[in-house]
Amino acid sequence: MLMRPDGLNSAPARFGLPLWAQPIALGPYLLPNRVFAAPMAGVTDRPFRVLARRFGAGHAVSEMVTTKRELWDSLKTSRRADHTGEPGPIAVQIAGVDPVEMADAARYNVERGAQIIDINMGCPAKKVCNVWAGSALMQDEPRALAIVRAVVQACAPLGVPVTLKMRTGWCATARNALALALGAQDAGVALVTIHGRTREQGYSGQAEYDTIAQVKAALSIPVVANGDITSPHKALAVLQATGADAVMVGRAAQGRPWIFREIHHFLATGQLLAPPLVAEVRRALLAHLHEHHALYGPVVGVRSARKHIGWYVSGLPDGDALRRAINTVQDEHEQIDRVAAYLDTLAQRGDRLPVAAAPEAAEVFPT
Repeated sequence: MLMRPDGLNSAPARFGLPLWAQPIALGPYLLPNRVFAAPMAGVTDRPFRVLARRFGAGHAVSEMVTTKRELWDSLKTSRRADHTGEPGPIAVQIAGVDPVEMADAARYNVERGAQIIDINMGCPAKKVCNVWAGSALMQDEPRALAIVRAVVQACAPLGVPVTLKMRTGWCATARNALALALGAQDAGVALVTIHGRTREQGYSGQAEYDTIAQVKAALSIPVVANGDITSPHKALAVLQATGADAVMVGRAAQGRPWIFREIHHFLATGQLLAPPLVAEVRRALLAHLHEHHALYGPVVGVRSARKHIGWYVSGLPDGDALRRAINTVQDEHEQIDRVAAYLDTLAQRGDRLPVAAAPEAAEVFPT
């Protein structure tokens, strides 16, 4: 693989860009870049995905949607399946244990607007793994591949590509991502994403990338590296270590959605972007809150928006004080007014957002 002197991949130089800064094909779609937003339960709802795309994410996958038909009309599932105003291609992740149910769920979500279906074999949450869904499926390769085949067969006549997200394995002694990835490719999966941890690790320790490199070397379809992608430099290092076709960013994007354009710009130019303008952050955060409140309503919306506000202001001057105050606010208008006032005060310190420490890992589950 040819490398530029500054460390950026340069072959082939289509579009006048280094390889990792070029668009990438996914089925019939040409994604604009190779920096993706990871699906995260309780986080990557429609407002977050739209925001991630505005800040340069080349692809954004929904929270996992249940395969249980009796829950499809529930408010929670209806919100997750709401793609109103979302730019395409729309990618929906489904989770379950039964091949027939997974195929039915794929068709249901395509009817609701999904243009790409992602299969969840990566979520480590106990409530998911206890019913043998998510990363628990990696312990049962025949069932896992039966699910993949069923979903691909359901989606193929509809012209909908299927992707797969998984971990390196169930535990350190059972890293079977390579075998599953090869089986998924044979079944017709269009792209595989691998989080560089086992299910046993959860989010502890550090991601390892050797397994991802092995999978990439063996597959002909695109492979996406996920896990601990926290900065432009880390993204480049992971791409170099694995040879992966793209990176997927999860927790590092919480409160920092501009990380997608920062990474893409660095991969394209070798240069770091300046921190965003406070005025831009103000517009983005207030728009995010308005869209969040509109989706969830004034009561649930105010409560569930608190975590997003906390992530945005983590490590910023007086951010802890705002977070504590916001946690007592019950009115959506007051919540927005307090955030706006805080950012107006912050803008008086300087035009650009102060460099903050990375947000602490949140209690959410990238899937």
